[in-house]
Amino acid sequence: MIEEQSKLSKTQVLGMAVVAGICVSNIYYAQPILHQIAETFKVSESKMGIMVGLGQVGYGAGLLTLVPLGDKVNRKKLILVLLAILFCILAGIGMVSNYYFIFLFSLLLGLTAVAAQVILPMAAELSGNEKGKNVGIIFTGILVGILMARVFSGYISEWSNWKMVYYISAGFTIFSLAFVYFKLPSVKPTFKESYFKLISSSFYQLKRFPQLRLLALMGGIAFSIFCSFWTTLTFLLVEKPYNYSSDTIGLFGMLGIAGALVAPMIGKASDKGESSKTQLIASIILLAGSVIIFLFPDYLLSIILAVIFIDVGVQSIQVTNVALIYRLDQKANSRINTIYMTSYFAGGAIGTFIGLKCWELGGWHYVGLQLVVFSIFVFLMNIFKTVKSNTNK
Repeated sequence: MIEEQSKLSKTQVLGMAVVAGICVSNIYYAQPILHQIAETFKVSESKMGIMVGLGQVGYGAGLLTLVPLGDKVNRKKLILVLLAILFCILAGIGMVSNYYFIFLFSLLLGLTAVAAQVILPMAAELSGNEKGKNVGIIFTGILVGILMARVFSGYISEWSNWKMVYYISAGFTIFSLAFVYFKLPSVKPTFKESYFKLISSSFYQLKRFPQLRLLALMGGIAFSIFCSFWTTLTFLLVEKPYNYSSDTIGLFGMLGIAGALVAPMIGKASDKGESSKTQLIASIILLAGSVIIFLFPDYLLSIILAVIFIDVGVQSIQVTNVALIYRLDQKANSRINTIYMTSYFAGGAIGTFIGLKCWELGGWHYVGLQLVVFSIFVFLMNIFKTVKSNTNK
């Protein structure tokens, strides 16, 4: 059977990518400005770093409890509700006076930012035979949002203060609401049973698809490397020999965008059936970046190379994984996405906490060692996947 053409225009796909990026960027604004937020509340940077992990925990919780609703309710309405709540949280975050409330707001930001993960399976369902390409573009939006969040928050906090970062983001969220309301189609839900059965069905997808189990584990470990690296890189760059300011640290996010921009190309490769080769090469690039930053943390060139290699490696793995999971069962896209992305962002939260603990215990030496060990795991998983795939042919 010939798969149908995409029902989405280029403008809609690009707009969905921008909205998804705006949503997910909210849980990463804090990374380059942790020291400023810590100074405001008079706590240590490592303690304030918990807010980054809590944002990812909230995102994971939203993936598990809210994203499956995309198969049960109108996805467009679900996105609008989440964006409206997100706006309220962003508008109020600068008014808190206790760092415990910052932790709470970070958790809620993550919970509502999962609107991005309702957009992704919606696009996959409407993309026909351009699934890999369109998913790659929207995933690029998510990745650019994650990376540009660092550049944006670094500059805004230097120009004004860290609270202004969240106020401006509230304005971006209003733009997102308008785009979704006026430009995106309504998609009829496919799941008719209860919410409890919906959540149970999400977990059933793990049992149903062995490939989903492998890709979810690989994706979680890869993203844990990404988050551990970016969270602790801030601490490395504010110390000697660098002594960089927030806006300078934020500029390193521009280098990481190189990884995000390869996502559509990786999606096209997946559409052509080259996913195994792509993932293996990506895992080698990821391992190379981790080894470089572990061995030579005091050289600017090694940091530049590590940023590019780690981002290209992680994003290539993730885009390929996402394109593959959306081919498993189109009627269960939201539930399958829930399982994969919950593992993905749970891995990010775990990576953040492990990175912070490694920094406390042994500085960058321990962090770098952790990156290398985790990268070896991803490489070995890809070797196993490639061998298994060749054996089954």
